[in-house]
Amino acid sequence: MPFDQYVTRVNAKLDGYLSIQGSLTEAMRYSVLVGGKRFRPILTYCVASLFNTNQQSVDSSACSVEFIHAYSLIHDDLPAMDDDDIRHNQPACHKRFDEAQAILAGDGLQALAFEVLVNDPLLDSQMKIELLSTLTHAAFEMAEGQAIDLSIVSQTVDISVLENMHRKKTGALLSCAVDLGAITARCSKQDRNILRDFSQAIGLAYQIQDDVLDVEAPVGILGKNQHSDSDKNKPTYPSVIGLSESKQAYRALYEKASNDLNLLSVDAKSLQLLIEKLQTRSF
Repeated sequence: MPFDQYVTRVNAKLDGYLSIQGSLTEAMRYSVLVGGKRFRPILTYCVASLFNTNQQSVDSSACSVEFIHAYSLIHDDLPAMDDDDIRHNQPACHKRFDEAQAILAGDGLQALAFEVLVNDPLLDSQMKIELLSTLTHAAFEMAEGQAIDLSIVSQTVDISVLENMHRKKTGALLSCAVDLGAITARCSKQDRNILRDFSQAIGLAYQIQDDVLDVEAPVGILGKNQHSDSDKNKPTYPSVIGLSESKQAYRALYEKASNDLNLLSVDAKSLQLLIEKLQTRSF
């Protein structure tokens, strides 16, 4: 299934889970449905499809990981966190509504992510437990990464600290998206380990590339304010190792991810294509 069809599918499912019930749901819908690349759900669908998995059994995982991602963006944009006013080229949730409503919208989306998985009638109990364990672990790692990010503002750090923060703040949820697809596909332990290596490589590459784009890309492409990290005195890959070296780093990681896919027991052309699109941010 082409990537745009995955996006259409998950958008319809997300919309269905977010039926309007009041002002809180309105803020949740705004934050989820106003925009976004749906990269994480695409990963979940792609991985599951490699093993000919029924798409209906993947829907709840794809939606749950996107709900966690959306909640994290709402909270990241808050004044107490990254203090950003623009998200997806639109006012951030706390600017469109208010800070209290934005906090509650994030809380609601986090809870909804787990509810969606728990109530999926197509999944057996053991699979639900494994999916929930994977998602909760990733959500905690993501929060820990954000805590590290806030703790190193205006500090001089070495690259190992920055890499650890990126692997948690951004990489954990990307790895989770891949793992959810592998779990629903019931693929072999060997393939799951290969996919985990692949996901860790693209997770770090994706964030290093974001650091580069924050320096070079205009607001229209970023979907948020340019130089948002440097303006807040946050250490980034370009500020620590340089712009050219950062580009080399993320390109090498994408190459590693591509090589990892060649080890799978199935043809992974769709994921290879996704890597190509990631490198140009053309999806």
